Amino acid sequence: MRKRGDGGWSQRAGSVLSTRYGLEVAFSILVGVLMGALWSFFNPRCYTTTSIALDKLQHLNSELTTLREENIELKVHLKRAEQERDAALKQRESLGLVKKVGPVGTVKSLRTQPLVQPNEDANPKLAEILSKVAPDKELVVGIANNNVRSMVNIWFSSLKRAGVSNYLLVALDDQIAHFCKSNQVPFYRRDATIAAIQKDTGDNHAISGLKFHLLREFLELGYSVLLSDVDILFFQNPFLHLYRDCDVESMSDGYNNQTAYGYDDVSDDPKMGWARYAHTMRIWVFNSGLFYIRPTIPSIELLDRVTSRLSKEKAWDQAVFNEELFRPSHPGYEGLHASLRVMDYYLFMNSKVMFTIVRKDANFDGFLPVALHVNYHPDKYERMLALINYFVNGKKDALKAFPDGSEWR
Repeated sequence: MRKRGDGGWSQRAGSVLSTRYGLEVAFSILVGVLMGALWSFFNPRCYTTTSIALDKLQHLNSELTTLREENIELKVHLKRAEQERDAALKQRESLGLVKKVGPVGTVKSLRTQPLVQPNEDANPKLAEILSKVAPDKELVVGIANNNVRSMVNIWFSSLKRAGVSNYLLVALDDQIAHFCKSNQVPFYRRDATIAAIQKDTGDNHAISGLKFHLLREFLELGYSVLLSDVDILFFQNPFLHLYRDCDVESMSDGYNNQTAYGYDDVSDDPKMGWARYAHTMRIWVFNSGLFYIRPTIPSIELLDRVTSRLSKEKAWDQAVFNEELFRPSHPGYEGLHASLRVMDYYLFMNSKVMFTIVRKDANFDGFLPVALHVNYHPDKYERMLALINYFVNGKKDALKAFPDGSEWR
């Protein structure tokens, strides 16, 4: 009985102490609140000062963002000015008076062709739009209809995120034009007629074939164009990574130094005996979905040639584009004399490079391409979303579910 009495007393004592402790805590909180209220009453400027400091901090962050964007623009201007100066010097040397050949290693031929004289009368409507969108006479151009609206949204969002303001979408129907307008995306509404022979090649290929005809309008007005399909993501400002020293500067479908930049491929014909081995030069094709083209005579001739062939042949536009670029003059045919440059295949990356090499190599951790074209895979939209998660949101497992290649349905 005594033990039970002791236990009951202990429980009652604990309850009293707990209640007392709770009252002390409540009293302390009340005192703190009252002191805070008194401090606020007698020192109202304290909170005002904090609010002003926060406003100033937000304003400084906004100014810092603006300065960063202006700094990128200045870098682009400076790079372009240096490139134009070098090109002008080379043109003057090449087109000047005939002179003797210099020492070995000093002789350089002309690669940067002079620009055409702009003809604003050719398309006053487009000229007015471009004067506002691209004051520096160069811009990113995409071409799309409403069937690819979801990818268009990702495309222009990536351009904005990369700090690119000089871009334009050629809208092929009213729906995509309205979509651009509602999202404050510069657009040029253009009706385009698909050649009868191209109508059954599939919507994507048919529209892709139109771009060569449409691009001519930009070049004729004196604008350089970075043509971009809408299955491309931009992670950096591409105009900081162009050389502008050739008529056409294009990304490659290649996946290493050999396939992207060219290599000596040996063909074996055993029946020839001693002469069984023949050396060939090979290069994987330029990608017609992402290339920079300057307003020069060879460039416009290229567009005219491709457009003419696609109006008569049931052919893939990328194949025709490359044939006209690379096929040399021969009996019965005069080749195109255009200067060419292959873009860095890691900076201007295709999706084969991304999914078979880059995502698996730890050496690429932290690497950020300039642009990435989802050209090797049909599930474009899903991969584009995953690539944004991978590069922008830092989710390194975002690409794990995708196979290297394509699973055609």
